[in-house]
Amino acid sequence: MTVRTLVASTLFATMLAISAGCQGTQEGSAAQPSSGDDSVIHSVHHDFRIETFAEGFQHPWGMAFLPDGDVLVTGRGRMGGESAGPGALRIVRDGELLPDPVSGLPEIRVGGQGGLLDVVLHPDFETNRLVYLSYSKANADDSEGTTAVIRGRFENDALHDVEEVFEAQAWTSGRGHYGSRIVFDGNGYMFVTIGDRQVNPSGTLEEQRNHPSQDLTNHFGTVVRLYDDGRIPEDNPFVDHEEALPEIWSYGHRNPQGLAIHPETGELWSNEHGPQGGDELNLVRPGVNYGWPVIGYGVNYGEGEPLHHTVREEGLERPVHHWLPSIAPGDMIIYRGDKFPEWRGSIFNAGLSGQFGELSRVTTEDGRFISQERMLPGQYRIRAMEEGRDGYIYLATDNRDGELTPIVRLVPVQ
Repeated sequence: MTVRTLVASTLFATMLAISAGCQGTQEGSAAQPSSGDDSVIHSVHHDFRIETFAEGFQHPWGMAFLPDGDVLVTGRGRMGGESAGPGALRIVRDGELLPDPVSGLPEIRVGGQGGLLDVVLHPDFETNRLVYLSYSKANADDSEGTTAVIRGRFENDALHDVEEVFEAQAWTSGRGHYGSRIVFDGNGYMFVTIGDRQVNPSGTLEEQRNHPSQDLTNHFGTVVRLYDDGRIPEDNPFVDHEEALPEIWSYGHRNPQGLAIHPETGELWSNEHGPQGGDELNLVRPGVNYGWPVIGYGVNYGEGEPLHHTVREEGLERPVHHWLPSIAPGDMIIYRGDKFPEWRGSIFNAGLSGQFGELSRVTTEDGRFISQERMLPGQYRIRAMEEGRDGYIYLATDNRDGELTPIVRLVPVQ
């Protein structure tokens, strides 16, 4: 039996055991309703309730909380039949979703996993009113698309002076794995994730080493680092490499859809979708190759045929933590507020899997995994997540079939 076959067989057996209700390799426990009050959910450190914050969202993807209490919410967009429509930026005001979308957006290539994606505020939003959005952008004849980032000045419920600040060199005809998360680090830099665009990873070891995510001449499967206007920092790790794109900060990713800066250490963390099994939590460092698709813990979709050649190889970074079976990670935050003081510094990972989705709370120390608490197992498909200005944790839920879903929040029970 080859190493690939042995690894894949072991991982697939573990996934089947967990799905049958057996104890697998995941640490921690699942937060459950307490026996005294079914509406109260008990966790390791805090009891909380789930409250509905606002309703009426279709495929929400990102949230941004404004200083005046309004919330900007992106809707990825929808395809097909009478419900067809473009991605839209919406406003929640006083807990109500306003009927009219925000004007000023460019044409968006909606379909599959593509559409209007993340939304974040510039760190100096209160003075410059700048909002950043990522979306799937089409080429001239709509035969291909890529991930792009725009910014505009938000005034009077509209975007003005919209300009593109980044266009990924990750063009394909496919409509998946755009990545798209945006964060600012507090030092004037903006980080953006780009997925591998679902380029087939199968083949020999040599073919996998030649996968676009292993190729520095494009942006497939990367995290990029820019100034807020799209300029390239001179200390990026590949600026002086003639055959590498200078925007690249890290590479070898599959589809990173969560990205966050640790408020105390300044570390950059991401989560990313593995294939069937093998979702990853990574500490993202400059110039590092995170191994997709050469190493990993997942298997091919379907019957679990071998995918990776091994789980480790010199020069390729292994994840800090991985999930078996897949939780299908969406957004992530690192909590810093005062409503849940014992959760400060915890990494919360959204789960989209219909069967194994959850809210995963991970603790780390010095870049190492310490523990995991599995919360809200199977209750929601969580796409976006933010810590509100009130210190509550907000979850934008999604429905695979496009039914309208709410934004809910975790509220502590004293």
